[in-house]
Amino acid sequence: MNLKGTKFQVKVWNYLKTIPKGKVKTYKQVAIGIKSPKAARAVANACAKNPYAPKIPCHRVIRTGGDIGGYSGKGGTKTKKKLLKNEGFWL
Repeated sequence: MNLKGTKFQVKVWNYLKTIPKGKVKTYKQVAIGIKSPKAARAVANACAKNPYAPKIPCHRVIRTGGDIGGYSGKGGTKTKKKLLKNEGFWL
C-alpha cells in the first residue's frame, strides 16, 4: 500500500500497523516508538488524519489516562469501541 501523507504521518501510520490485534498503545508510546518522544500530540493529529482507518489501525491508540480518545473513521468513537471490543480489548 502506497500511503499518501506527510513524512511524519506515514511514519506514524506504518508504526500503527505493528500494534497487534487486541492490544493498545498510548499516543505517547507511539511517539516514543517512532523516536519522537515529545510528539504525542502530533501522533494524535496523524491518527486523526488517517484516511486508511481501520486498515491502518489508529483505533488501537488511546490516551495516556486510559480514555479512548477520538476516532476519525466512520462512526467516530462508537466504532472505535466496537473495533477494540471485536479484537478482544475490553475498555
